[in-house]
Amino acid sequence: MTARFPARPAGIAYGGDYNPEQWPREVQLEDVELMREAGVTMVSLAIFAWALLEPAEGRYEFGWLDEIVDRLHANGITVDLATPTAATPAWFVQAYPESLPVTREGVQVGFGGREHSCPSSPEYRAATARLATALAEHYRDHPAVVLWHVHNEYGAPLGECYCPTSVLAFRDWLRARYGDLEALNEAWGTIFWSQRYTDWAQIDAPRHNHTAVNPAQRLDFARFTSDEHLACYTLQRDILRRITPDIPVTTNFMTTNCKSMDLWKWAREVDVVSNNHYLNAEEPDNHIILSMSADLARSLGGGRPWIIMEHSTSAVNWQPRNLAKGPGELRRNSLTHVARGADGVLFFQWRASRFGAEKFHSAMVPQGGTGTQVWRDVVALGAELPALSRVRGEQVPAEVAVVWDFESYWALELDWRPSVDLAFRERVNAYYEALWREHVTVDFVHPESDLTAYKVVVAPSLYLLGEAGAKNLHAYVHSGGTLVVSYFSGIVDEHDTVPVGPYPGALRDTLGLWVEEFHPLRTAEQVALSGGGVGRIWSEHVHLTGASEIQMFASGPDAGRPAVTRHAVGDGHAWYVATAPSDLRDLLGSVLDEAGVDVPIGLPDTLEVVVRGSQRFLVNHGSDGVTAYGVTVPAGGVAVVPA
Repeated sequence: MTARFPARPAGIAYGGDYNPEQWPREVQLEDVELMREAGVTMVSLAIFAWALLEPAEGRYEFGWLDEIVDRLHANGITVDLATPTAATPAWFVQAYPESLPVTREGVQVGFGGREHSCPSSPEYRAATARLATALAEHYRDHPAVVLWHVHNEYGAPLGECYCPTSVLAFRDWLRARYGDLEALNEAWGTIFWSQRYTDWAQIDAPRHNHTAVNPAQRLDFARFTSDEHLACYTLQRDILRRITPDIPVTTNFMTTNCKSMDLWKWAREVDVVSNNHYLNAEEPDNHIILSMSADLARSLGGGRPWIIMEHSTSAVNWQPRNLAKGPGELRRNSLTHVARGADGVLFFQWRASRFGAEKFHSAMVPQGGTGTQVWRDVVALGAELPALSRVRGEQVPAEVAVVWDFESYWALELDWRPSVDLAFRERVNAYYEALWREHVTVDFVHPESDLTAYKVVVAPSLYLLGEAGAKNLHAYVHSGGTLVVSYFSGIVDEHDTVPVGPYPGALRDTLGLWVEEFHPLRTAEQVALSGGGVGRIWSEHVHLTGASEIQMFASGPDAGRPAVTRHAVGDGHAWYVATAPSDLRDLLGSVLDEAGVDVPIGLPDTLEVVVRGSQRFLVNHGSDGVTAYGVTVPAGGVAVVPA
């Protein structure tokens, strides 16, 4: 991935999605004055403006947008200009109804929402290419445009499409991947349930069925889907790069809110990573998931600065209960993103809409206008960010990494696994939260990433593990690293096939053990552990082949057998945790101490501590003030001190 960031603004970019087409000219004029008051330096523009920019096929109208872009530029505000291809206009759907996507159940999606175009549709791709070309040619020399914003939130809400065009594209994708049907039949295990294929034309998308569908087919369809959306992105990106080679190109990811795109592959194709993150308002300690989203965004970009392209000033509009943010939360959220590597802080959206599906979504300018607390908070944050310009471009060091593999995410959550409680995010969230509360900053890594910089690597949900990833993890441990693996990892290869021999196939030698039987626990069932505390969700019959027992199951189906193990491999150690322990922080504390990870001592676990460059960010999520590093951080407050 090319490390290119918008040349301007010089400090932390600040602003949000701007939709002036929703407002009369007198409001547009007021907008610019208010943006100056709020300290706005960048806005995202034209994200859903296809119908205005191309009101009829092949007829482009830029006059209205020219006026907006010129006005923003005259007031010192830069533009992240979008290619508005996430919502095709009515004339396009009327002309090309076959472009509408089809669900797994066979229902064609209708017009009236967004993301209603099949990514494999040749008509859709051609139209987006023409529109991107027209935009780039028209604005190629405009000094306000400092960033291209392709599409919007690929994969959300549209992931897979099951229309006839997608099926044909899927077959082509499979031919390129496997070469011939013999290889495909072998990879998919089609001898099972008499699914063997003798002609490419027999292969369909893995549609809804009254029973479980071939998991290898579903896994490949997930890969295909991500690749098809990525092809739509790179089609436009290549046009923009050809016409405007000096303007970086991005598209906004949703790192923890959307699992359908393999963002490790996507990150290689953007000039700068940008991310959207929205809190689950009813989720306890949702600020920890915010930190995880930020860490994943930074990690996808190889540690380089990124942009929080969308987050909310207060409530969103699409959750079961859309709760407003509390006092100070807007500031805490925004500065946490900056602490974890963001060089841009943008919101959805600038001014709250009066109509449409998102009219109850918060904005920088709420329905109540400038007499609101949200507006006062927006202005205060805009005034504060210039003082943090010294961290722009700086990186965030981490001694610990957590493995996140989207393909394992997809495979683990297919049908007929040993327990409904086996969910990718459940264990990832648990291990991340434990590290967060220990004040340990982490990077996220792919199992095939270079791991040499990390003292500890944690693999919480690595159900699927290919040969290259397994060798990489083993080499990391052998060369002196410390690996922590949670249960039900290394179980299948990249085709969702169990390797020959006992579990956990690809990790047996690294962990120094094998598993005879899984014992998923019933709802609310717990098993006692010899080191104190209990285990939830999972238990299993572990046999040691070199590893040492650290803790054992003290009750339950595996009483007296190993529950936590440690295996010396070369110069390093591999730990295995065969349950979901209630004392995960204690266990990880022992691992971190042994590996020599620098862990702050004596701080409350409600204080978030992150070092970025020469600065240390202290974010207090507790109800009491905290004194640390020579400063008192009030309840709900944020302090930035020299590191």
